[in-house]
Amino acid sequence: MTDNGLAPDQIDTTKPHPARMYDFYLNGKDHYEVDAEAAGRVLEVYPTVRLNATVNRAFIHRATRWLAREAGVRQFLDIGTGIPTEPNLHQVAQAVAPEARVVYTDYDPIVLAYAQALLVGTPEGRTAYVQSDVRDPQRIMSAPELHETLDLDQPVAISVNALFHFIPEEDKPYEIIRELMAPLVPGSYLMLTHSTHDFSEETWRNVIQVYKESGISFTTRSQSEVGAFFDGLELVDPGVSEPHHWNPDPEDRPESIRSADINMWAGVARKP
Repeated sequence: MTDNGLAPDQIDTTKPHPARMYDFYLNGKDHYEVDAEAAGRVLEVYPTVRLNATVNRAFIHRATRWLAREAGVRQFLDIGTGIPTEPNLHQVAQAVAPEARVVYTDYDPIVLAYAQALLVGTPEGRTAYVQSDVRDPQRIMSAPELHETLDLDQPVAISVNALFHFIPEEDKPYEIIRELMAPLVPGSYLMLTHSTHDFSEETWRNVIQVYKESGISFTTRSQSEVGAFFDGLELVDPGVSEPHHWNPDPEDRPESIRSADINMWAGVARKP
């Protein structure tokens, strides 16, 4: 067994994995040498990728607080959870609303190994974990663990951050979002971030090549293409924006961050 409770043959340490590479960008410790090597090659062509990851997480925290405090959302579905990094989404939501309920989902067995860290919330709230692939939205939305935790007759906020750039067009990413949002009641929300080539095409050609050589599909999308994920929904101001400009905290100093250093779009939208 490994230190995290998985049998060695359950984790493929011969190939890089995007969640473990992201852990590397965040200066985490839950990755392997193969992930560090691939992430190091990304750093060579995209030196500010660590800043990208940090700004993305800051957006998730602000948007979650906004959803809990301003929108009154008490239920969250976080898809593509990745390796837990504190504060996790349930910790941010429950700091505002202790009764908040959160379901996490990811397809990677290594995330399952760390799921216990995601299941410790407030006594008033609840957390659960579903092991499933976002490319099977029906499996996610029908999972018993989800229905035992969330009441789909009440609003739910779906979080899909830094996920859909790993979903190529042939996997029908826009249809996946529609299927995820379809069973949710009006007043539910979609929170999404996505890498873009809008600010630096050459950087992203090089990044995509590194991921391709590592056996990982990566697709950047333009602002309008990212905006299409929100079709039929009501965007919250300021719309599809750079993540550091989405309702920043005063101390964030977003004006000090260059767009070409982040290369990402972010948005939150309400189901009417």
